Amino acid sequence: MERKIIIGTRGSDLALWQANFVKDSLAAINITAELKIIKTQGDRILHLSLDKLEGKGFFTKELEEELQAGTIDLAVHSHKDLPTENPPGLIIAAVSEREDPSELLLILKDCVDVHQKLSVKYGGILGTSSNRRKAQLLAYRPDLDIKDLRGNVPTRVNKLRNENYDAIMVAKAGVSRLGLDLSDFHVEELTPTELIPAPAQGALAIQVRENDTELFNALQSLNHPDVAEELAVERTVLKLFGGGCHLPLGCYCRRHEGRFQVFTSKADDGDEFPDRLFIEAGSTEGLPQKIVSFFDKDRVFPKEVFISRELSESSYFRKALEKHGINIEARSLIRTVPVITKVDNFIFRNIDWVFFSSKNAVEYFFQLEPLLPKKVKFGVMGSGSEDMLRRKGYFVDYTGAAVDTTEVAAEFAKLANGTVVVFPSAESSLRSIQQGLSADTKIIDLPVYETILEDNPNPTGAEILVFTSPSNVEAYFAANLVHPDQKVIAIGKSTGKKLGEASITYVLPYSPDETGLAEAVFGIR
Repeated sequence: MERKIIIGTRGSDLALWQANFVKDSLAAINITAELKIIKTQGDRILHLSLDKLEGKGFFTKELEEELQAGTIDLAVHSHKDLPTENPPGLIIAAVSEREDPSELLLILKDCVDVHQKLSVKYGGILGTSSNRRKAQLLAYRPDLDIKDLRGNVPTRVNKLRNENYDAIMVAKAGVSRLGLDLSDFHVEELTPTELIPAPAQGALAIQVRENDTELFNALQSLNHPDVAEELAVERTVLKLFGGGCHLPLGCYCRRHEGRFQVFTSKADDGDEFPDRLFIEAGSTEGLPQKIVSFFDKDRVFPKEVFISRELSESSYFRKALEKHGINIEARSLIRTVPVITKVDNFIFRNIDWVFFSSKNAVEYFFQLEPLLPKKVKFGVMGSGSEDMLRRKGYFVDYTGAAVDTTEVAAEFAKLANGTVVVFPSAESSLRSIQQGLSADTKIIDLPVYETILEDNPNPTGAEILVFTSPSNVEAYFAANLVHPDQKVIAIGKSTGKKLGEASITYVLPYSPDETGLAEAVFGIR
């Protein structure tokens, strides 16, 4: 290409990094470019939260106007900032590879409380300008005091350093691109399946004039059609909901083993408990429309759901269902008792890891008052076990978030092979994680409790039955049957296997925790 390309960009550090990334990519295909910095409405108005700004395209409109006027040749955007429809005469020519769309929770070190989920102290002040983040954070931690936080990424981080907040939330992609030093904070990473990101978060969009076919064709070497297909699902969901930057909507699409997995979180405002949906499909055709249909305001929900565990009043599962007037029958069909009351601490002398497969294992293990090495690491199965370990005052080094214990075993093996691992467990443990470790790993099995099944538990008339362990399945179906109109959810594959032995059809959640179970209930109709 003979002509020099003028790239329009905002002037923040992150926007300039993104524009220079595109400039360097163009140089690699022998296209010369220069930058033109353009100030947007979102850059000028910093005293108002985003939901108070009128219209759409707070960070993109001025760039698009200059592109239409011909004063720039292309605009580089954070794809999540773009409205879902291009202005007349403009088109997205290329989409970048996607940075990790996880979120980072940055916490002042003296505001960290290991006992609390997400590690922010009780009642802590947390800064974010995103209603999407606010709704999802308050669902996990309703005690947090969410305050508005505006400015570019370094500005927001410095506001935390100046102790205007106890914690803030920022996108991992921006921090990674800028290479920011966060060593003076406690950092918690929330994956895109834990806190669902904004549609198209982590990707760049390169916008050009529709009639500039020469530049459009040249940019195809920078385009990633596989990413564009996933983002199209997310952005179509956003469009169907009629939303913009201020809508409390998270949507994340990814390919996994040849299928598309989509995670969606939506609330009407930042203070409302969000609904979450996990859906999987072999194709993206019609997928956004199917997702949106689950959130129909006229949808009829089941009247009652049974779950085979006790639930606290603050339970995520309880709050997610009671929002829609669903009655919850929560009762465990088993009880647990300790099998040992003391332990020889000598066995812990040279251990590297302690791995817990259940909340009960955590509870009964620490009743033994074990003396553990200072550098011991902790692995757990599911966020419920993680929360219980936090209550004991310990951070988790590995959390197995899959419903398939074989997957968890393979992940944990990458960390623990060749080390010494203690497994506190039930006497009847299936030893699924142990079986995935290498022969040079020293395994110490430590039964700390046993499970006793309830005799002849009463049947339930609930429309949906949720089973949280193989033992609960065994107890219930020793005396009861599933009616044809009842649906069944298994918390994980081990529980599902027990249901399968009884020829019972079941649904698996994405994750073996209350969030995953709530998603699974929401996905049944």
